[in-house]
Amino acid sequence: MRKLAEYIMRGRMQAISVVAIASAIPMMFWLSAAAVSLVLLRRGLNDALGVIVWALLPALVWAYFDDPRPLLGLLGASALAYILRATASWTKALLASVVLGVLFAGVLGVVFAEPLTALAAELNTVMPKVLPELYAQLSSEQQLQLQSLIVPVLTGLMATVLQVLSVLSVIIARYWQAALYNPGGFAQEFQRLRLPAVIVFPLVFGMLFAPGLGIQAVILTPLCSVPLLFTGLAVVHGLVAKHRSGNFWLIGVYVGMVLFTQVMYPFLMVAAVIDSVFDFRGLRSQKNDSDAANGER
Repeated sequence: MRKLAEYIMRGRMQAISVVAIASAIPMMFWLSAAAVSLVLLRRGLNDALGVIVWALLPALVWAYFDDPRPLLGLLGASALAYILRATASWTKALLASVVLGVLFAGVLGVVFAEPLTALAAELNTVMPKVLPELYAQLSSEQQLQLQSLIVPVLTGLMATVLQVLSVLSVIIARYWQAALYNPGGFAQEFQRLRLPAVIVFPLVFGMLFAPGLGIQAVILTPLCSVPLLFTGLAVVHGLVAKHRSGNFWLIGVYVGMVLFTQVMYPFLMVAAVIDSVFDFRGLRSQKNDSDAANGER
């Protein structure tokens, strides 16, 4: 991957070739977004605009054929990279990802309205057969309420996937930037990521109580979990580095995320919440995003 980063930063034509090809290949827009983010992080928005335009052209074609995800992913990652460059704060970038997620949900809900409605109808037919005991315990009103939540839930999950990919694209770009210009800088930066309690608890509130604010507000539940997820990963990385525990534990966490997502996802969010209160890594007296990975600060 370092070789690819070196090629991207070799010149504008090289960067354009990577972002345009990756954007045109199905489900590879995240690589295009990472390349665009690398140029933006290193050289700034003005120099990156010429590259961004070429990345957006294939994405606009995908959007024309009713798939706005490459376009949204590229714009979302570019916005997060711009915020990270301007503020040198992963906290602000992760919070901005929630706002982007809401925008993603709005667009996806309109573009994919028909297939989502059709899928919801199928699920409404199947669920009473798969979960007969649960449905027997619900009143008719509760069953209707449950059925009305399916479309917003599916929309929120689609938006969350896109939100995660946008954040991951910027993480890859930041890692490339550090590898080229400040080796080891990204590890130090990511390990010090910590969300203060004043931010964590509104996110937790959004996860737990947003559905009570209205049917459409249910999309906030997965979207608010994303900053906590990445902060939880930062907690694990920070603790492993602090105690010099080796990569065994990190490998175990990432394998667990693949094999036992339903267990690891909540675990990482809880780790982020507890760390915001008890500060396991002793970061409270430090600037959270100091020693930025860009090699310029």
